[in-house]
Formats: sequence, structure tokens, C-alpha cells
Amino acid sequence: MPALAPGAIVVPVKIGAHVSAAGGPVTCFDRAEAIGAEAAQIFLTPPQQWRSSKVDEAQALAFRERAAQSSCSPVFVHGVYLINLATNDEPNLARSTSSLKSALTSCSQLGIRGVIFHIGSHKGQGLDAVFDQICRACRDVLDATPADALLILENSAGAGGTIGSRFPDLGRIIREVGSERVKVCLDTQHAYAAGYDVATAEGLELAMTELEREVGFDQLVAVHANDSKIELGGGRDRHENIGDGHIGLEGFRRILAHRAFKDVPFLLEVPGMDGKSGPDAANVEILKRLRDEVGASS
Repeated sequence: MPALAPGAIVVPVKIGAHVSAAGGPVTCFDRAEAIGAEAAQIFLTPPQQWRSSKVDEAQALAFRERAAQSSCSPVFVHGVYLINLATNDEPNLARSTSSLKSALTSCSQLGIRGVIFHIGSHKGQGLDAVFDQICRACRDVLDATPADALLILENSAGAGGTIGSRFPDLGRIIREVGSERVKVCLDTQHAYAAGYDVATAEGLELAMTELEREVGFDQLVAVHANDSKIELGGGRDRHENIGDGHIGLEGFRRILAHRAFKDVPFLLEVPGMDGKSGPDAANVEILKRLRDEVGASS
């Protein structure tokens, strides 16, 4: 077994997955438990539609009661893909902030940790041109929503002017918004596609040193654990099953062992072994096995 990265330690991370919530949010627990997931992520509404994620009291009660019985925790919501806080289209910006407000309010009702979302694209303008607008939009969302739900920025792969592919940009937004409710989710595939070589010991340590300096490990609340169909620096969002992509099993073994991810749940967003069904028991088991191997080597 290869040596772990400098500064690495063994951590008991939870291995989770994005699962369907068709039929109501409470249904996610059965689906997560069926594949062995220890944490979960869901959509509250179809990700390609502008729809309210409002839940009623009966749904909230059912979810909280089921959550109390389940070992699957925490649960996160993923925001819809249409959100773009950098848009120069005012109606689209209003829909984006409204969607986040609705989702965060529902998170509070359900007892869900928070909303992970893609910040959006500056469409070639550059971050400086849209930076103030993004920060104002984040503050607007936070001011209008309950204090117990987190607003979680996800790093991007970098294509099409998407914001957040570089860790300094995420840190800059967090500092300017100035709220303890703004956190980060690190997507391993997006990081790799953006040029962070998390597949190698040296590359992982360089990337995590930058993340610690620019963002802070205390801001990291989730990992999207995805292998990459795309080569290093390829700039595209293309997930692969664990071990079948460019990051590979050795890469994920090192990632699981690194001190950056202490107590941070890993959430699979992979295509599944059949290439279409999404996160499955096989991928969950692969990450659990790697986690156990890291523990056995300590």
C-alpha cells in the first residue's frame, strides 16, 4: 500500500450518497439505507425546474420522526441546477435567490443540514464583474431564511465561466458575505477537472494546503465523492464510478485518509455500475472498503 500524504491522519468519515426523494423527502431514508449509505443528499424539486420546495407540517413531522430512527445522518439538499447568482438577467437572479430561500426554509423545517448549490457562471465577464452581486445575493438569501440552515458553496469544474473552480475565489466570497452559515462542499471530480491533482500524494497535499489557507478546513461540511471521466485540468463536469476514472482507488484512499476530511461526510454522485441509475451499493461498498483499509494501516 502506498504511503499516505504528508499530514494525513485516519478519520472515521461517513460514506453517503445522493438518493431519490420521489414520493416525499421522508422516502430518502429507505433508499439510502438500502444501498448502505451512512449520509444522504436529495433534491427537493426536479433539478431542471423552477418550483417551490415548500413542505407541509405533515411532511416535516414524518421526516423528523424517520430521521430520529435512522443512522443515516446528516442529510443535505442539492439546489436546482438553474441557479445562477452571477447572471445579468434580473428575473433569473430573482428566481435563483427565491429558489435558495425556499430550499433553506424547507431544510429548517425538515431538520436538514443545508443546501449545496452551484454558484453559477459569469459568462465570460470574470469574477470581479459579478462578485458584489453574488455576495449581495447570498446575504439576501441568508437574511430571509432560518439561522439553522447552511448555505453551502460547491466548487466547480471551471467550464463556461463557472464560478468557484479555484479555492481563493470561494474563500473570497465567504469572507465578503461574512456569515458563519456559509460553508463549502468539495467535489473531488470538479477539483480534479479544475487542475487540482487530488489523485497523487503530492498533488493532494498541495491542493489541501491551498484549501486550508484560502478557505479553511473548518468551512468544509461535505465532500462530493466522484471519480473523473475527464483528465486533469480538463475543465468539464463528468463524474465516473469510484476507481474507474482518473482519480482511481489509490487517489480515493489518500483522500479518505487526509486530515482535511476529518468528520466530513462523503456523498457519492456517480453514474452507478449500470451507467444510469446513480449511486449504488457497489460504489458505497468501494469507499467503505477503502476507508477500512486506511484504518487498518494506521
